[in-house]
Amino acid sequence: MRGDKTSSRDLVKNQRFTLDGELAPQSKANRLRMSNLTQKPGGRDPLDLELRNKELSVTSSIRSKGASTLRALCLALVAVCPTVLTAQQSVNLGLSPVQTASTHQPWEFGVLVQGGKGFTDNRDDFKFIMAGVHAGKVLTNNFGPGLLHGNFEYAVEAFPFWQSYTPKFQRASCVAVPNSASISCTPLYTVGGTFTGVSVTPIIVRWNFAGTRRFSPWVQAAGGVLWTNHKYPAFGSPILNLGNDGPNTDASVWNFTPQGGVGVHYFIRPRRSIDLSANGVHISSASLGDKNPGVNASVQFSLGYTWWK
Repeated sequence: MRGDKTSSRDLVKNQRFTLDGELAPQSKANRLRMSNLTQKPGGRDPLDLELRNKELSVTSSIRSKGASTLRALCLALVAVCPTVLTAQQSVNLGLSPVQTASTHQPWEFGVLVQGGKGFTDNRDDFKFIMAGVHAGKVLTNNFGPGLLHGNFEYAVEAFPFWQSYTPKFQRASCVAVPNSASISCTPLYTVGGTFTGVSVTPIIVRWNFAGTRRFSPWVQAAGGVLWTNHKYPAFGSPILNLGNDGPNTDASVWNFTPQGGVGVHYFIRPRRSIDLSANGVHISSASLGDKNPGVNASVQFSLGYTWWK
């Protein structure tokens, strides 16, 4: 019996399992021998029962892990596929980001140059040029009837390079002579010319019309602030008097730039556009300086390139 029991254990230990937890096929003779060696009058050999339990445990574990992995893959596909399909459909249809705002409110980042000239109040000779960056975010789905169908966007612009070219003229700094009706003035000196500064427009509210897959017009209102390296614009007169050339006759290096305009995106690719716009810009210090000569009206045109995300 001891020899038989040892042989039974050796045969059991040498059995191989397949990947799905089942025992590898054996010859009929081996199966018969195993049955004779392990069977006891009182029932199954405890070793045989132990091995059967291990077989069931391995099979159950493999099936459980496989089911969990398959379930995770299915959930991932369900979550990702609609987004991928929507994006792919938009690209395939050639729709612009403005037209697809109801499914995805895009960001836009761009670069632009802007230039123009002044009008009214002796500002016809004022010229402007600037270069900067633009960033915006569409905030709403497309809505509205007919040709007005579109969305709201909030944007900001910054022009680290800003210049204005103004006429030069001469003035003096004058003060009143005590106990006299006369004034005392410095020699004439030149003011005006080129002013350099930085302009930031932190508030741009824009309505984008849905338009076509190529063209998307817009209208906007905006407000910004301007800093210049000299008090802008120059103030004074060669006709000397205290009103124009007195001690309190300077403008300010700080000005505000309320503005409004129209423009259009021309999409050269589904998420790339060339942008054209025209803006009416008012420049005023709001009396931060002694005088507020300002620029009541200027028209400035811009050309930009935008990446949509």
